[in-house]
Amino acid sequence: MSATPSSPGSSTPPAAVPPAATLSTAGPSSAAPSSAGLRPQPRIDIRRADDRAATRVGWLDSHHSFSFGHHYDPSNTHHGLLLVNNDDTVAAGTGFETHPHRDMEIVTWVLRGSLVHQDSTGHSGVIYPGLAQRMSAGRGILHSEKNDSWRLDGGGEPHDEPVHFVQMWVAPDRRGIDPGYEQLEIDDELLRGGLVPVASGMARHRGQSAITIRNRFAALCAARLSPGRDVTLPEAPYLHLFVTQGEVTLEGTGVLRAGDAVRFTATGGQRVSASAPAEILVWEMHKAIEDFLG
Repeated sequence: MSATPSSPGSSTPPAAVPPAATLSTAGPSSAAPSSAGLRPQPRIDIRRADDRAATRVGWLDSHHSFSFGHHYDPSNTHHGLLLVNNDDTVAAGTGFETHPHRDMEIVTWVLRGSLVHQDSTGHSGVIYPGLAQRMSAGRGILHSEKNDSWRLDGGGEPHDEPVHFVQMWVAPDRRGIDPGYEQLEIDDELLRGGLVPVASGMARHRGQSAITIRNRFAALCAARLSPGRDVTLPEAPYLHLFVTQGEVTLEGTGVLRAGDAVRFTATGGQRVSASAPAEILVWEMHKAIEDFLG
């Protein structure tokens, strides 16, 4: 997905979020740049689902955790290396027409339904729950995302089920790389109930994560929790916890429901326990956008 969507069938690409080099460092979602010799202060910042900006058109219901498209707030542009955390529902037979990206690691996580990806490097695939997918935009790529899997074989029956997914954008640690694509099913690993590395560029996840991202300071983990089960969050300069489904309790904080998020700065180690069947996504980040600005 790009930013403010064009209508289905339109070839006009959506507007882009501000590039990393223009991001403001003001506001509670940004820590002081490490180049200034300052260390971020410990902070836990809860963001409720209903407080997110939203883009709603006939075929799309999109909720934005950070500034996106025309929803621009200079105090809410990113957290650590995470620039986009969009919670999208797309109607059947519609989606995002071909549009460009560059210098971004884009991870898509489907919660319900299926999403068809096609890009200018020749990669295509159907993304569904339990399948990890990453697109590296690198020096430039075009892609589309649509809820029309029946059109792939030309003979399937159309469905009317919306697709619900979370799309996350992380800044790469190097610009101008070759574009790339990767996907892998990890449903079996998720059934074990712990935090499962989904996408990572960190050395300690080498050979463990489902897919790789081009940033050695960031990793995404997921957990599906049955009632009474819990996981312990990692400790890192920056964490982002997002509840995709169900209800959990964050140690020392309280109840979080689907769509709620928590931004941790210079902390971690809390337990997250499920009071109902739940799923969470956790970004662990050891740098921030500011560390790459010069």
